[in-house]
Amino acid sequence: MSKNKQGRASQSRKDHVGGGEVQVQKSPAEFFAEHQAIAGFDNAGKSLFTSLRELVENGLDAAESIHQLPEIDIEIRELTMHEFNVWRGDSPAKKVDPGLYVKKGESRRKSNAANANGEKNMDDTGGEDGNAADDKKKRRKAPQEAYFELSVKDNGCGMSHNAIPNLLGRVLSGSKYGVRQTRGKFGLGSKMALIWSKKSTGMPIEITTSHRPRGGPPADSISYCKLDIDIHENEPRILKHTRSNNSENWLGTRVQLMIAGNWTTYKSRILQYLQQLAIITPYAQLTFQYSNESEPKRDMKVSYARRSDQMPPPAKQVKHHPASVNNLIIQQLIQQTKAKTLVKFLSSELASVSSVMAKKLLTELHVEDEEMSPKSLSDKKITRLVQVLRSVHFKNPDGSCLSPLGEYNLNLGIRKVLEPDYVATARDRPSAYEGHPFLVEAAVSLGGSQVKEGLTVVRFANRIPLLFEGGADVATRVAQGKIKWSNYKIDHKRDRIGVFVSIVSTKIPFKGTSKEYIGDDATEIQQSVKRALQACCQQLRVHLTKRNALKEAKERKSRLAKYIPDVSRSIMGILNGMRKRRAEDDSASEPISSGATSPSSKKRLKLAPAEAADMIRKLERNVITQKNIDRALREAIDEQLETQEVTADTTKQGSLLVSKPLYLVPLYNMDDPSHDIKHPFFTFRPIKPVKDLTIL
Repeated sequence: MSKNKQGRASQSRKDHVGGGEVQVQKSPAEFFAEHQAIAGFDNAGKSLFTSLRELVENGLDAAESIHQLPEIDIEIRELTMHEFNVWRGDSPAKKVDPGLYVKKGESRRKSNAANANGEKNMDDTGGEDGNAADDKKKRRKAPQEAYFELSVKDNGCGMSHNAIPNLLGRVLSGSKYGVRQTRGKFGLGSKMALIWSKKSTGMPIEITTSHRPRGGPPADSISYCKLDIDIHENEPRILKHTRSNNSENWLGTRVQLMIAGNWTTYKSRILQYLQQLAIITPYAQLTFQYSNESEPKRDMKVSYARRSDQMPPPAKQVKHHPASVNNLIIQQLIQQTKAKTLVKFLSSELASVSSVMAKKLLTELHVEDEEMSPKSLSDKKITRLVQVLRSVHFKNPDGSCLSPLGEYNLNLGIRKVLEPDYVATARDRPSAYEGHPFLVEAAVSLGGSQVKEGLTVVRFANRIPLLFEGGADVATRVAQGKIKWSNYKIDHKRDRIGVFVSIVSTKIPFKGTSKEYIGDDATEIQQSVKRALQACCQQLRVHLTKRNALKEAKERKSRLAKYIPDVSRSIMGILNGMRKRRAEDDSASEPISSGATSPSSKKRLKLAPAEAADMIRKLERNVITQKNIDRALREAIDEQLETQEVTADTTKQGSLLVSKPLYLVPLYNMDDPSHDIKHPFFTFRPIKPVKDLTIL
């Protein structure tokens, strides 16, 4: 559009209303260009993050729409102002008056001295190379805004040749309107990236795409479009639009743009976003590469390989539920409907309304003519209809139209990215909030080197990571205030706990314009999140109980092992005493332990003659030694511990294995002290006879 035409268009949108006031009409592109924070473009660093995020999510949507496992390649190349100007072919001019670049309050003399030193350094280092070195030094001292070439490539459905300008160059133009679960709804993301590019660098956006609709033939051409936007008219401005042969049968889209940003302040947010995106989309392959023209040492590459081939089914578009309508929605439905009667209109355009229910609603509206056309409804009747629809109890919408990630994928994503010790997942039953169905999936993990001590809450909405304003989110509020972690054997202050909450819905009730958190005033969502987290904790309690039991068993083994030398020595002393008494016995017909030859005979071990003789022979042949007894005691302890470990593992796999019970019997139930093993700290009285040791 020429400047004259643009000026006339701008002038035509101004009306003088008197009193010196002028009424100005602005296009959607103008409004969002002036109020860019609404779309997440608060500052340069946030704008870089949001641009990347919007393009990545568009790529995921494009791949999922044709049931293609996503492959997303992201590249960021950072340029200094000098490098950016050279890249554009604009050689930087020498400063005529350096004083213009000095902040207020600084003396002119200091400015001149700095300028003189700068000229000297430039002469010493060789002109432009010295300027480049100064640029690097300044960037290290105080990181400032820089310029970034952002490129995002996907393997999705692409865009048709003629639709590219409107899809990326007209604000509020999109394909995601309607009642269904989507990652975005407002048609702002990629357009705002173009607007930010225009505001910060003045550069257009470049799109390379090959289109193939779902179920259609392979693409035979590749479209290239260099696109700008007319902010005042909210229209795309095409700079170049061509087609070329697709000889390699490539499918997908690549978007490139040059924007201002700040990598230093939002590097951690970008990497955090990619990590959480890998958790919530384990079926996608993500590759990220950052390069710095002036400081190659800062280059980095991060990749998340595909971990699952199971992609969630696509979300379905549904009708409006009666509890979610208002006057405007009813008026729009009346304008779009093809129904001839009011009964047909209510039963065909609204969910959960049958023909019988529609007739009952007409009775409540005091409408006697069932053949009445919906277009003949007055504003008063429409308002009354909305009141009735929102008051009558209808069946809640089911969750069949939603596309949750699934417990398997969520569990797999968490395990592969964070590598925790335990993970428990749960899905709550579908519910509805203000007539919109929603479904909550949750996971709780324990351990993992990348999780800090305490609670770490990770939130997702329609499979999008939410990174900002987490303290006010319903998931954080429930995890911190509604769950009694101690009831589930979890220490929420010392354990490394990861809490993951994913909410999918046809309409996420975000708070504020930034769409970064869900308020806890949505009671239905709060209760659903609580139930899902409690189900996860209940699963973990079973695992933790087994873990604590094994830990206690190991500690018991350590404690028992301390007394093995004393116990084996005492047992060996008893056996040696048996052998000594037999040698001293003058009567060969009376066994050692079978008769009552002395007052102390009742305290001796009562064995059959054959068993006693066999025991003595093994002692004489050194089959039973203190070393063997020591080893047997250790093996008995190890066998008990291994039995408990096998029981825990087998039970975890769904099998049943009953461990051997261990009982502590009070001494007053055992009146025979003849088998006692004395120790300074305890008295050991075995239940089973000593003959069990003869297995050696």
